[in-house]
Amino acid sequence: MYDDLLLPFDGSDGAVDVLGHAADIASGTDATVHVLFVADTARDSVTVIEGETVDALERRGDRVVSEATEALEAAGVDHDATVRHGNPVPTIVDHAEREGHDLIVMPTRGREGIPRHLLGSVAEKVVRHSTIPVLTTRMRPEERRVFPYERVLIPTDGSAGAAVGVEHGLALAAALDATVHGLAVVDDEGFDPLSGLLGDGADDGDAPDSAVGGTVAATAALDDLAAAAERHGVTEFGRHVERGDPVETIVDAVSELDAHAVVMGATGDHGDDRVLLGSVAERTVRTAPVPVITVRE
Repeated sequence: MYDDLLLPFDGSDGAVDVLGHAADIASGTDATVHVLFVADTARDSVTVIEGETVDALERRGDRVVSEATEALEAAGVDHDATVRHGNPVPTIVDHAEREGHDLIVMPTRGREGIPRHLLGSVAEKVVRHSTIPVLTTRMRPEERRVFPYERVLIPTDGSAGAAVGVEHGLALAAALDATVHGLAVVDDEGFDPLSGLLGDGADDGDAPDSAVGGTVAATAALDDLAAAAERHGVTEFGRHVERGDPVETIVDAVSELDAHAVVMGATGDHGDDRVLLGSVAERTVRTAPVPVITVRE
């Protein structure tokens, strides 16, 4: 499923935890882990000073990636390491695209109150901008990281943006011989049948009709997902239509189904924001207690 994983790494506790999960994925898929340290020269405190400050960043980067590669070496995982200067978000995205990596693996801060590690503060922006799938996992004690994934949750609203997440999730599940749970959420507060399950165009007076349309659309989205699962050779498939807040419903489903990962589409900063993807994907990244893989159209 994966050949090359990009691991942006800053040496923080969260990054170290994610390194272990990246190593597990690489071991299970015979992939190479590419460690990347970004010397953040975009900060004013750095860009106004030349020479020694940049050298200090480079030395720190060399030290940090050395720690990462030692851990990967001990885990028996193929790896290499790079130190680059620049603004972290575009540098990470550019590096992954230019090098042709299959997956970016990085930590996110999770709920409010978590310290602002370098990577945790930029992960959601990488999710928004990257054309490469991004696996994020929260820097929280209750985060569950298990690989290989035995149960994969795939939220869908039937949109084109959701379809890219569906395809990636099904390919991953097929490679791992995992069970897939398809989830369609009917948001009774704001359903617009013409803009996906999470549209914001419905008036309050249209809520009853919209709810009925939402159930129909949800069923159709899961029918499409089931057909795609069959094409991918996924034999264990469950379908779930739920009502409520989309993100809360996704997080609840993770616990109820004991899912090991969530795979979903993300429209990023372009395209239609009135579907399941986009802001819902980013909120899921912040709140789901398991790794979330987002795939942009």
